[in-house]
Amino acid sequence: MDKRIRIRLFASLREALGTAELAHTTAAATLGALRDELIARGGAWAEALGRHRPVRVALNQAMAAEETALPDGAEVAFFPPVTGG
Repeated sequence: MDKRIRIRLFASLREALGTAELAHTTAAATLGALRDELIARGGAWAEALGRHRPVRVALNQAMAAEETALPDGAEVAFFPPVTGG
């Protein structure tokens, strides 16, 4: 069954993909499957979210592992690792 979710993108991901937020319908069961689905779009999506990139993910404003189940109505955020000094 397809789920309707909201995807939020931060920092360099937002800049690379030209959007901060989008509504998305997916059949992905986990956060990792969602990332793979977005990578499969190709182009800038494959480059920005590719497995060669260290991308962090949050589910409903809490850090989550890619194995985490993706519920209907979720807010999923992708962002690069934060560096500090």
